[in-house]
Amino acid sequence: MSILPRVAPQALFAFALVMGISYFIAIRAGFTGADMTAWKGSGVALLAIWAARHADSTEGWAIAVVLAAGATGDVLLETHGLITGAVAFLIGHLLAVTLYARGRWRRGWPVVAGAAVLVSGVSFALTGGPGVALYAAGLGAMAGAASLGRFGPLAIAGAWLFVLSDWLIFARLGPLAHSAIPDWTVWPTYFAGQALIAWGVVSTLDRPEPAPELAV
Repeated sequence: MSILPRVAPQALFAFALVMGISYFIAIRAGFTGADMTAWKGSGVALLAIWAARHADSTEGWAIAVVLAAGATGDVLLETHGLITGAVAFLIGHLLAVTLYARGRWRRGWPVVAGAAVLVSGVSFALTGGPGVALYAAGLGAMAGAASLGRFGPLAIAGAWLFVLSDWLIFARLGPLAHSAIPDWTVWPTYFAGQALIAWGVVSTLDRPEPAPELAV
């Protein structure tokens, strides 16, 4: 049996950060090989396990699945290419939209739609790819839904860092094709985004609901 279920949740989150940060250091140091693919996926996978350790509701399990989709995408990008990896991420984005915007659709749909159009438009401008624009619409919808504020400022910041990371990837295919900027910024913005999303959502779900006020 794995020892992970017996690790204290706080230590598990810290371990996830160590794996994510150390992966970036290893990549910049020139390490390569199949082990690096597992290393890449381990940071967000541990965030998913950490979220699952806290889950005591459907929403708690939902954020664990969202993070697991991200970890799967991290690995599939290396093993099966951009399109397959993007599909895994897109599944996570669409589930995240339903989680972040729950109960707020009536006033929140213009924000979600506007963010989807914005992110998709910028992504298309960077690459000229319709497929990229379609994926980015889901990415933008996720960030827009997070911006409704249900899970606080950390989740909002994390969602938009995720967007920035993907924009940097797309820019690598276009205007930053010969720049070192994406090499130094894609992973830090992505992993920081995932960590902030995880902490923001899980800490909000762990917060006790305020007691209802009694009518006088």
